[in-house]
Amino acid sequence: MAKKEDFTPLSKLGEFKLIEELTSNFTLNQGSSILGIGDDAAILEPLTGQTLISADSLVEGVHFDLTYVAPGHLGYKAMVVNFSDICAMNGLPTQVLVNIGISNRFGLEFLKEIYAGIKAACDVYDVDLIGGDTVSSYSGLNLSVTAIGQADAQKITKRSGAQENHLVVVSGDLGGAYMGLQILEREKSVFQENPDIQPELKGNEYALGRQLKPEARTDIVDLLEKLEVIPSSMIDISDGLSSETLHLSQSSGYGFALYEEKIPIDPTIYKLCEEFNLTSTTVALNGGEDYELLFTIDPKDYDKIKGNPNLTVIGHVTEKGGECKLITRDNKLLPLNAQGWNSINEKNY
Repeated sequence: MAKKEDFTPLSKLGEFKLIEELTSNFTLNQGSSILGIGDDAAILEPLTGQTLISADSLVEGVHFDLTYVAPGHLGYKAMVVNFSDICAMNGLPTQVLVNIGISNRFGLEFLKEIYAGIKAACDVYDVDLIGGDTVSSYSGLNLSVTAIGQADAQKITKRSGAQENHLVVVSGDLGGAYMGLQILEREKSVFQENPDIQPELKGNEYALGRQLKPEARTDIVDLLEKLEVIPSSMIDISDGLSSETLHLSQSSGYGFALYEEKIPIDPTIYKLCEEFNLTSTTVALNGGEDYELLFTIDPKDYDKIKGNPNLTVIGHVTEKGGECKLITRDNKLLPLNAQGWNSINEKNY
């Protein structure tokens, strides 16, 4: 972590020196990576299957707040949210390109911390950084990431494949990232009123980790491969369970029914919801940024996933043209509405 007094203006570095400073410790490990950083374009040679490509952007003041997001965490999370999109197609990430727009209020040391986070994610997920760009920005810090992955052509999963009576399955648990955000926003407000007060974060490590350092569920892709289960449809949960369910429904043309009592929520998140006077079901449905995988499977595959602690059956696909409903604990039917984050109109913090 750079010291606060360390500040090397980017204007002191030429383009090539800056690239060297940021990327000299990155190496190529994927067999499909032929040429990476240092030329006008990277060279890839896919070894098997088909290539998956996904792009996403993170914009300061919209997707993150540097008051409480450390640059290393930001770099790591920027990678993970893109890797998650590859996982949502039942593939695994292999390469990544990173474009950063940065203003002169940031120095070389800050950029290097971001790239340390990027490298940490690349090391964890065995992904090669093969290129990108660093440009000036007059509107704060912006990161634009393109992730590349590979998948067997016969196993690629789209959003559109759900069929009537298929089971709806989710990985992990939901709502943690949103509650981590509530803690950070609360402590930010306290700090703004009294900078001498230290933040109260102890005991909330799980929720904070889910917000600041999420993980892409490559392990679920590997698990499904071992279980010989190919989902009929799949999406990652970035904007909330409700919103993603509606996406699967719209793409497939079928209705969905989710059971409130089946939605997996960590016990620590239940307690935080009580503390913040929030309904845990609402948080799980609309909070977002959990980056878990939501998918459907043929009922004949149920025995293969039954009892697996990483997977929970939370509902089923209903009739063609049907609506999306939540079946509450007292057996009432409520319509699912997309109340999660809107990237065009709202802040995500």
